[in-house]
Amino acid sequence: MSKQQPVEYSGIETVESFFLPSFCDVRMVFAVVVIAELLAFILTLVSPGVMENAWGSLGLISLFMQWIALTSAAVLCVSRPMLARMGNRVAAAASYLLVLLVTAVVSELAFWLMLTSTLFPEITVDRHATFLLRNLTISTVIAAIVLRYLYVQFQWRQQLKAEARARIQALQARIRPHFLFNSMNTIAALTRSAPEKAETAIEDLSDLFRASLNNTHQQATLAEELILAQRYLGIEALRLGERLSVEWNMDGVPPTTVLPPLILQPLLENAIYHGIERLPEGGTIHVDGSCHDGRVTIAISNPVATEDNGEQQAGNRIAQENIRQRLQIIFGDSADLVSTLTAGVYKIVMHFPETAGS
Repeated sequence: MSKQQPVEYSGIETVESFFLPSFCDVRMVFAVVVIAELLAFILTLVSPGVMENAWGSLGLISLFMQWIALTSAAVLCVSRPMLARMGNRVAAAASYLLVLLVTAVVSELAFWLMLTSTLFPEITVDRHATFLLRNLTISTVIAAIVLRYLYVQFQWRQQLKAEARARIQALQARIRPHFLFNSMNTIAALTRSAPEKAETAIEDLSDLFRASLNNTHQQATLAEELILAQRYLGIEALRLGERLSVEWNMDGVPPTTVLPPLILQPLLENAIYHGIERLPEGGTIHVDGSCHDGRVTIAISNPVATEDNGEQQAGNRIAQENIRQRLQIIFGDSADLVSTLTAGVYKIVMHFPETAGS
């Protein structure tokens, strides 16, 4: 059975381990424009004689700042794949030099354009060095601050990811199926009477525990989760026989949908342990899935004995809280898990964004 692998890019550095964001992204371009405009506004305020022609000065300085900012963003956008292979320290120094080089080139072009224009009579050749040095000094300070900010943000995100991975592993490590001893007894009973079924049950049990103990994969696909769930149900069917039936309605959810590993199996385990198993006549577990407007909904419902309603809710609480935390670690506030108990039917509904795996 194939396992979901983390998404990585070729090269020494992965995109996740590179501090420099993609300046090709529209949001980053917008941020660059806003920052450049704020800087232009500040430079306009501190310029001498600003009140004589405030709007004209702001327009010229804004044009110059946006020219440098957008050109620098374009250069960093194009060179990002190459920078990502250098390592963060070398890439930071190279990015810094690229911004200064862009500033120097744009300043040179701007100065000679102003020198040849009749709109700037105050610009003379003897002011060339001062103009260039002033722009490079400003660019040196601003570029250092921005790159430092991006690096600190990168370290903060890496720390959050590390903490999230640790939490996922800690939460996932708690998953130990309650049915272990029952399964072993069932397998022992089948060893003589039905050795082929016993062998199949052992293989299914092995796959379930391999998935439970595997801490290297933070995400799985729905197809993988359904395979594990069905293997678990196959083991329980050997013990419960005709008392257990499951109705699946998951065609509405793409099989490549990404979700945390071992999400369905614990909920099905609770449905059997606190519901089906305690009913003399057994019952049917309904598993329904749908996907609308980029949002996935998975509902699991099962009948419960009337006198066990309170115990059903208490028994489910640990597993539900575990799964709720794991969903929120990966999807944030856009994921939730809700449980209801109505007329002897216990129902758990999960909501999370649709994300396709690779």
